[in-house]
Amino acid sequence: MKRHLLVNAFSCAAPAHTWSGLWTHPDSNGAAYNTLAYWMEMAQTCEEGLLDGVFIADALGVPDVYEGKPDAMLRSGSFCPSLDPMMLVPAMAAVTKHLSFGITGNTSYETPYLLARRFSTLDHLTNGRIAWNVVSGVLDATARGVGLKQMAPHDERYAVADEYMDLVYALWEGSWGDRAVVRDRENKTYADPAHVRAVHHAGRYFRCDAIHMSEPSAQRTPLIYSAGASAAGLEFVGRHSECAFVAFGAREFVRKQVRQIRDKAATNGRDPADIRVFVPATIIVGRTDAEADEIVRECERHSNLEGNLAGRAAATGIDYSKYPLDEPVPNARTNAGQGVSAGLSSAADKPLTVRDLGRFGPGRDLFLAGSASTVADKLIEWCEDTGVEGLNITRALEPLVLRNFCRLLVPELQARGAFKTAYAQGTIREKLFPGRGSRLPAQHPAARHRQEVDA
Repeated sequence: MKRHLLVNAFSCAAPAHTWSGLWTHPDSNGAAYNTLAYWMEMAQTCEEGLLDGVFIADALGVPDVYEGKPDAMLRSGSFCPSLDPMMLVPAMAAVTKHLSFGITGNTSYETPYLLARRFSTLDHLTNGRIAWNVVSGVLDATARGVGLKQMAPHDERYAVADEYMDLVYALWEGSWGDRAVVRDRENKTYADPAHVRAVHHAGRYFRCDAIHMSEPSAQRTPLIYSAGASAAGLEFVGRHSECAFVAFGAREFVRKQVRQIRDKAATNGRDPADIRVFVPATIIVGRTDAEADEIVRECERHSNLEGNLAGRAAATGIDYSKYPLDEPVPNARTNAGQGVSAGLSSAADKPLTVRDLGRFGPGRDLFLAGSASTVADKLIEWCEDTGVEGLNITRALEPLVLRNFCRLLVPELQARGAFKTAYAQGTIREKLFPGRGSRLPAQHPAARHRQEVDA
């Protein structure tokens, strides 16, 4: 590979994540998700394997698309009950030095002024190891939970998100100048008021007239992740993202997404090389192919078909309980994740059925199983073919699957020159974009706010 593969452990603060039901396996630690020990152990395993980060998905609300009720999600422990992922980061950061943390934050329901301070706080406490997965929401359940009747229309949510980003960029990049913090003990001055400015924002969706409450952190603006396959979503990614998350699809679908993301970056005046593209991948590694196959069979026995379908229903807005299991997955246009639905309907050479979508195994995402050598062969070829640079490795039978990835596959990838042998120094932005510094590049829309401070 031309560049070392980037890898995050992809999880959520719940008993199960992408693959529901696996917490029921006797060797799983999934039910301990609500303990500090669980997250500290995960972080230490990831850093032992030189992974880039822990990427924590989140949903504000209990999904109730499947059968029109939350029962399948609750029974399977998928995405719920769940914890606030921000609260987990300090514990993981305390037992690691280099590992980064991707935290999901919602632009439709989180107040920009308060969210900006929380991200600044985490960036301070981790010395620049924080990334923000920007989402606009896919659940009407969330809207109802905060007192609304339903979500805003799909494209309007992206319009809200665009304005949201402009406001938080102003807070992070423009409120405190580079010369604001002096820490002058002799003159008893911590910050020079001449270089601290209130942000005055009066837009269609948000208003703010205040100074950012946090002094500048190592990155100021956290590393920006987002996913989007619809026209509005791709435009948002091209304008804002440093790491783009392609949610689903077969090779050709992923290739197309990679091309579109880079084209959108260019049309927004950015260098296409300023975006790293990640995909979800389930990777089961054993000491032999047979051992990996046995782990897959164990996962198949404990995975919950209805819970898996309910999770996909939450992402797409399609109630899969209404379709026969052996019919092709429908590609219906909904007010939820439109690109996700399109990806699923093109996720295989032959039509993906509803049953395929619900069972543990190949079909909806990149799925590889085998010895380290077998998996490395397929993985390197797949990434080179699609142009993908990073993986979000989905949670399966843990802690076994994550440990095997780190202890068996990583050394094999290193031997082939496809994975780093040591962490680079600096913030997560400096690690992912060597030589470009800890702050966003000048072509990024956030940079325009810097000129307003020290002029």
